[in-house]
Amino acid sequence: MNSNIIISVENVGKSYTLHHQGKRERYSTLRDVMTRQVVAPFKAIRQKMAGGNGSNGSHPHAPARSASAHTVEEFWAIKDVSFEVQQGDVMGIIGRNGAGKSTLLKILSRITEPTKGRIRIKGRVASLLEVGTGFHPELSGRENIYLNGAILGMSRAEIKSKFDEIVAFAEVERFLDTPVKRYSSGMYVRLAFAVAAHLEPEILIVDEVLAVGDAEFQKKCLGKMSAVADSGRTILFVSHNMAAIRTLCQRAMVLSQGQLVTLANVDECIAAYGSSTSGSHASNWTRPTKMAAGPLSFQTVSAHVEGDQPELSLQLDFVLESQGTHKPGFVCFDITDGSGVPLMQAMPALEGFVQPQQGGQSFRVQVDLPPLIPGQYWVTTWVGSHNTETLDVVHQCVAFEVSASPTVGRTFPHTTDHGYIVPPSRLAPVGTVNRNGQNANPHRSIITGRAL
Repeated sequence: MNSNIIISVENVGKSYTLHHQGKRERYSTLRDVMTRQVVAPFKAIRQKMAGGNGSNGSHPHAPARSASAHTVEEFWAIKDVSFEVQQGDVMGIIGRNGAGKSTLLKILSRITEPTKGRIRIKGRVASLLEVGTGFHPELSGRENIYLNGAILGMSRAEIKSKFDEIVAFAEVERFLDTPVKRYSSGMYVRLAFAVAAHLEPEILIVDEVLAVGDAEFQKKCLGKMSAVADSGRTILFVSHNMAAIRTLCQRAMVLSQGQLVTLANVDECIAAYGSSTSGSHASNWTRPTKMAAGPLSFQTVSAHVEGDQPELSLQLDFVLESQGTHKPGFVCFDITDGSGVPLMQAMPALEGFVQPQQGGQSFRVQVDLPPLIPGQYWVTTWVGSHNTETLDVVHQCVAFEVSASPTVGRTFPHTTDHGYIVPPSRLAPVGTVNRNGQNANPHRSIITGRAL
């Protein structure tokens, strides 16, 4: 292993066995099991009295269950992935939901074992993969800081020297001696990130979990990760926010259906990811079962565009799942370019609060779009309480296409060099001006039109 290579991954794969229940055989509930246990002795007595063999507890003439009622499938979450990361690299990992990003990070964090292949890692690894990972819920924030430091192999004196920085960064001083199971998701993530980033691991692995925090905290985390990278440590960063990937990373990889499809500089990977999603990306999103959910979370989102340029309307349908424990929430939608740069924000009227009633709630938002240049646009969904606490955010979960020019009848090309929005404007000549600066024809007719 080269002295500068800190992570080496060779032909790594991870498979899972999926069990499928056939249509003829339904799942047994606890009630079914208890009922069978109570009825079985009486059923056996009746069968003996009828002259049957009650040893197996079934009717002698009952048809045998179909052998095909239960099937097994092998599913490869990661397959034949190979790459190397050098010390001090900041590597972005890009891919759609279900591409295998989180599985790869769990293998690198030694949370799960690969089915095949070999991984070699030099140095201590600190991981921030999902809310709840790495902390003991019954211990206080203070105790968890020391516990995580000990797991990383640090002495108590080393942890103590970083303790005040961690607490200040996480902004949880008032709750240091409270069990972390009582923390909000935002507090939990702030403390978890502060611990992971400040206890000086050689390798820092961060998943999309930072999306739980508010915008100010995300900015703070990106700044800290930049400082970690400047100190010569290695970062693996998964995000759907292409702007954050571009800002933080020098290199990146694109995963698709468990396989590595691109490994290059960050701009090439973002372009490859954009081209792979363009045209094939469905305007529907469903929350993956492994994706952490807070007290109020998006379960499904769909996008549909109606109308013609320059008067387009974006229809967003979504389902929010409430656990009934949050404050009244409201929703916002960022419309971004393919790199995740926000172009505008839609914020429905504040009377549209989401109430904390347990269960799923369906909503529809109609967004009147400004005239946009042709291209693909993405929607990031956000829901939070009135005190700006983020309850859930899903970056670039659905996309929509604008194909026609907003300047009807004009054939000039549109480029992002001049922006994305083409606001309505009017050209109104009021006459010619002579050499003295005077208006020579003040009564000339007015011509209106749209600017390019």
